[in-house]
Amino acid sequence: MKKYILLLLSWLFLIGISCEKKRELSSLDAVNWEKRTLTNKLPDSLNTGSTYLSVYSQIYSLSEHLTHDLTATVSIRNTSRKDSIYIMNAEYFDTKGHLIRSYFDQPIFLSPLETVAIVIDEKDKEGGTGGNFIFDWKTKQNTAEPLFEGIMISTSGQQGLSFTTQGKRIQ
Repeated sequence: MKKYILLLLSWLFLIGISCEKKRELSSLDAVNWEKRTLTNKLPDSLNTGSTYLSVYSQIYSLSEHLTHDLTATVSIRNTSRKDSIYIMNAEYFDTKGHLIRSYFDQPIFLSPLETVAIVIDEKDKEGGTGGNFIFDWKTKQNTAEPLFEGIMISTSGQQGLSFTTQGKRIQ
C-alpha cells in the first residue's frame, strides 16, 4: 500500500511540474498593455519626444571579471494632473546596442498621474552592464513631459544594493 501511495504522490508531483507555467524573465505581461492601447488616431498637433534611460541587469563587483546581477524596475510616470500622455514605444537594448525586445506594438496611454512599471528580473542578464531603453512619446501642448526612472536592486542575506537612474530627453 505504501508503494502505491508513494507512486501516486510521485506521479502527482511530476504532473505538477509539467503543468507549471514557464516563468518569464521580464514582465512582458505584468501590465496589460492591450487595455492601454489607443483605438483612435492621435492628432498631429501633439508634442513629440524621445527619452533615453540607462538600466543595469548587472554591475561590476571587485573587478571587471566579476558581475553582480540586479533586478531593474523601469518606472514610466505621467506627471500631468489633467492630461493623458502617449507612449509610442518602449525598446530595450543590451550593452552592445542590440535590440532585446519591444514591450508593445501599438501606442499606449497613461492617465493623469498614472505610473506603470516594467520589471526585468534578476535572472534576466540580457541587458548586461550597459542596458538601456529608448521611449518615444507624445503629449498635448503645454502638458508636462513623462518621467522615466530606473530602480536597480539586489539583496543577498542581510546585504542589499540599490540605486536609481533618470531618463534624459534626447529629442
